[in-house]
Amino acid sequence: MASSPPRPLALTLGDPAGIGPEIALAAWRSRAAHGLAPFALIGDVDHLAGVARALGIAVPVRAISAIEEAPALFDEALPVLPLEAGVRAEPGRPDPANAPAILESIERAVALARAGRAGAVVTCPIAKAVLYEAGFAHPGHTEFLAALAAEPGAQPPLSVMMLWSEGLAVVPVTVHIALADVPKALTAERILAVARIVARDLRVRFGIAAPRLALAGLNPHAGEGGAMGREEIETIAPAIATLRAEGIDASGPHPADTLFHARARTRYDVALAMYHDQALVPIKTIAFDEAVNVTLGLPFIRTSPDHGTAFDIAGRGVARPDSLVAALALAGRLARGVRGRPGGAAEP
Repeated sequence: MASSPPRPLALTLGDPAGIGPEIALAAWRSRAAHGLAPFALIGDVDHLAGVARALGIAVPVRAISAIEEAPALFDEALPVLPLEAGVRAEPGRPDPANAPAILESIERAVALARAGRAGAVVTCPIAKAVLYEAGFAHPGHTEFLAALAAEPGAQPPLSVMMLWSEGLAVVPVTVHIALADVPKALTAERILAVARIVARDLRVRFGIAAPRLALAGLNPHAGEGGAMGREEIETIAPAIATLRAEGIDASGPHPADTLFHARARTRYDVALAMYHDQALVPIKTIAFDEAVNVTLGLPFIRTSPDHGTAFDIAGRGVARPDSLVAALALAGRLARGVRGRPGGAAEP
């Protein structure tokens, strides 16, 4: 019996005043060169066609009534699932009036993925400040996705941000908090919860039988035996011991300044950093244009470009689609169940 074709990916609109629309158009143009799986953008046909005309991008845009129509149309036009909310956007000028369309696009993408009709959710960048002006009640994009993933009345799942590239994958254990607040937030319970989700999703999503997790220390030289801080001794090392007792291949705490060079990266599949910049500085140095944000812990696959709305360059035709292309490529790979390590090497 012939296997069913892969389910199309659901690409969200993002903020229509940002670079999301133009990089989506550019990603469709490069579909063949990068072997991208069919995707449908959940947006506004007239708005996207207007962006294409304004930038001189030759991309035909076609409305579809169901995401299942996307694969048959994908070679000849960018399939678009029309929104009920209207979109009126001027590049570089974010407007809270577009919040209903932005949120509807995300909600519909998640609903399609949860119903098994979309193979993955790929999100274009949003600006939280714009949504806050319209009454958005969630701390951010990922928290909104987690809330949409929960059953009615249930606690949203813990979501974990992994930044992935062909050469490095990193996870910040604490994310968008002030650096001064990190030591208090960095508990053994937090490290364990994040590491367990990472290990599970690398097995389930990436097909890595025994994921190797390298945990960084918090302090210089991983605390130098307590001379520069005791978080490694009192918090991080005990968490690693618990993970190892559970059968998870966890090592560390490693000095962060020697964890990310090329030779060190061959010894793990993902590095768990203790705070935001400890994780994001190395990957953005190594793969600024190609890194992908992968949300772990959700009941569906979600990837996104590792950059923001870039209002300052929106509408100028200079935005690079590399990170969105990488996000679409990775989402397609994960949706197909292709095995391999986050760094690109095949599973032995």
